[in-house]
Amino acid sequence: MIQVPEKVKPLYEKLSRKYTLEVEPINIRGKVLNIIKPANIEELITEESLEKVEDFPFWIKIWEAAIVLADFMASMKPVKRVLEIGAGLGIVGLTAALFGHEEVVITDFEDECLDFLRLNAAFNQLDNVIIEKLDWRNPKELGTFDVIIGAEVVFSGRLFEPLYQLFHKYLAPNGVVYLAHDKERMRTLAPFLYLAEKEFEQAVSQRKLRTDDETYEIIISRLIPRQKTMETKSSA
Repeated sequence: MIQVPEKVKPLYEKLSRKYTLEVEPINIRGKVLNIIKPANIEELITEESLEKVEDFPFWIKIWEAAIVLADFMASMKPVKRVLEIGAGLGIVGLTAALFGHEEVVITDFEDECLDFLRLNAAFNQLDNVIIEKLDWRNPKELGTFDVIIGAEVVFSGRLFEPLYQLFHKYLAPNGVVYLAHDKERMRTLAPFLYLAEKEFEQAVSQRKLRTDDETYEIIISRLIPRQKTMETKSSA
């Protein structure tokens, strides 16, 4: 049995009744983030979820793009407030908290995903993390953020407009968005970035993640609202 803090034992027991749980250590720049997650992903994937992308349980997997973006956040000078959207198991946001970003708000829409996020924040003793449920089409008031992050969040054209509105709502003056996606997702990501050019100044970099079995090419996209960019230049 995994030893968890007393305050989240009821949450752990609730999840362990439905899932076989395991701990996966993630080593980011010399620090270890221990993630409690479902052990048997195959058991959770149905034929329906394979046929319709919106029904696929993206949160159950630690995506390679999330590891690359987590490493990027670990290398960044800490900021006051960070928002992770579509967090899944929260690798990126939890890493940001681990590496000293002052307050990290980690969000998703799936209730079970939120349970895992609360469990893992406590398991890793990260007191600078806030977990919130967030509906992109009806976003709640969370204040503004210096950095917004998301890994593998652009997977449907129907989400383009809600994402734009999220960025405008939550970005602080001079705020920046960082998105990470596997290069194989460029078919969906490229139209999103093309449409975003009207409102966001962009920069794209490509990074490689090597595992024992494969090398993944990950695209990190940086977006800054053009109005904010112009204001920054005019005040310089």
